[in-house]
Amino acid sequence: MRAAAAESRVETGAVVALTHEGDGIVRAGKIVFVPGALPGETIRFRRATRRRNHDGGQLLEVLEKSAQRVTPGCAHFGVCGGCALQHLEPAAQLAAKERELRDALERVAHATPLRWLEPLPGPQWGYRRRARLSARFVAKKGRVLVGFRERFKPYVSAIRTCQILAPRAAALIEPLSAALTNLNIREQVPQIEVAVADNAIALVLRVMAEPGSADLEALRVFEARHGVRLYLQHGGPDCVRRLTEVPAEAPLNYALPAFGLQLEFAPTDFIQVNREMNEALVTRAVELLELDGDSQVLDLYCGIGNFTLALARRARTAVGLEGDPALVARARHNAERHALGNVQFHRIDLEEPEAAEAACLRAAYSHVLLDPPRDGARAMLPTVARLAPRRLLYISCHPGSLARDVGVLVHDYGFSLQAAGVLDMFPHTMHVESLALLQRPA
Repeated sequence: MRAAAAESRVETGAVVALTHEGDGIVRAGKIVFVPGALPGETIRFRRATRRRNHDGGQLLEVLEKSAQRVTPGCAHFGVCGGCALQHLEPAAQLAAKERELRDALERVAHATPLRWLEPLPGPQWGYRRRARLSARFVAKKGRVLVGFRERFKPYVSAIRTCQILAPRAAALIEPLSAALTNLNIREQVPQIEVAVADNAIALVLRVMAEPGSADLEALRVFEARHGVRLYLQHGGPDCVRRLTEVPAEAPLNYALPAFGLQLEFAPTDFIQVNREMNEALVTRAVELLELDGDSQVLDLYCGIGNFTLALARRARTAVGLEGDPALVARARHNAERHALGNVQFHRIDLEEPEAAEAACLRAAYSHVLLDPPRDGARAMLPTVARLAPRRLLYISCHPGSLARDVGVLVHDYGFSLQAAGVLDMFPHTMHVESLALLQRPA
């Protein structure tokens, strides 16, 4: 009984910071992470879970509110795991992300930039053009739930709409729920990948069983009624197929107006989730690199050419390297569509040791851009250092791996950290998009 009472004891504490997941940190004896609490607040809470280094807390009452606390814009906030920070005003969210980058550079890289870039804000609602939604038939509710997972739980949130999804996609959540509920394979559709292009919406349904003729017809009716493109996927990315083949259908695309570009992509290709912030990021990247007509640029982890093609507009030559052959093919096609003869794309697995011996990594480059996955670009750092570009721009969605790699470039290879900053690619979440500009040793 005493143990049970101790577990449910109500405590009071001051919130001193946010975790990487957006929970309030309370140092009341053993550290407690409390979802929904904000720095500067005094709260009443209960310890709900016990871990070795910290406990998880349940927020009971906010005794002293932060001046930066706002009313969440979504009725599902707090249950749905799609957002973590809707209760924190947007400017404070961006400031928290900048602090995370500053802390990472200080603690991990042991480096401070010569200047901090002004944080780039963006649209707060309806910004997300890529999403992976879960689907699950729940017998007690009598329907298939479509949405993000609940926060800290394996259940699918019972949402009717989503404030951060692009409005055209958010409006499909309830119709999708109804359509999937009526399928014979309703328990065999666990996931829907959403891609909102400038010219269409694509929905990729992951199917664990082949739909029969009745289900296929029902899906075609949904597709026609809502003006979307449906795809079925029963295995890996190579298994994605269009539900209804349409002759001469224009591929999915998005524009980079500042560079006169329109990039085509497949529904499962990686593209930045935030259209407006992608445009701002590409523009900032080109500005920071300070290209001219003699610049020779290398873009590592180039994908479909999101940065490479814009760089090619300002440089003498641009070379993009990517490990996924389908993305390389798409990048080449995008270059051909724009008659960009000064750009090349090569398929190279940049994580493999032999990548450094590739001929295209033995050429001379005045500028290098890296936009690696979350794990960072550790394997490529010796090669980048050997290339000794005049300017090096590192873009990352993970401040920790960025700081680790910046530390290596600064302390092991003598680069200087010129500038660093963040942009709000993922409002209302703790995901941080950051960039660091480095110069080669004198």
